[in-house]
Amino acid sequence: MKVITANRLIDGEVVFQGDNGAWVELIGEARLLEGKDAVAEALALAAKSVAAREIVDPYDIEIKDEDGKRVPERLREKIRAAGPTTHPALGKQARA
Repeated sequence: MKVITANRLIDGEVVFQGDNGAWVELIGEARLLEGKDAVAEALALAAKSVAAREIVDPYDIEIKDEDGKRVPERLREKIRAAGPTTHPALGKQARA
């Protein structure tokens, strides 16, 4: 499974593509993609958000299910999805 991630231009926040191309802050709300066609379609939709100057640098990431939660495969993406690693009470991990 994959999801699309990017950074929101107005504040630099890591966001994920949700349903209908909306950008959400939590990976658990991201639209799940299976197959190359679905990823290509989602990236084409993300390109419209780039053109509208809402986000920058959209790309797909691999995710897995871990105890009922969506978790990125790579460490870099785990950090981006959760927020700062300085304290568990900060960032998105505090809301999860």
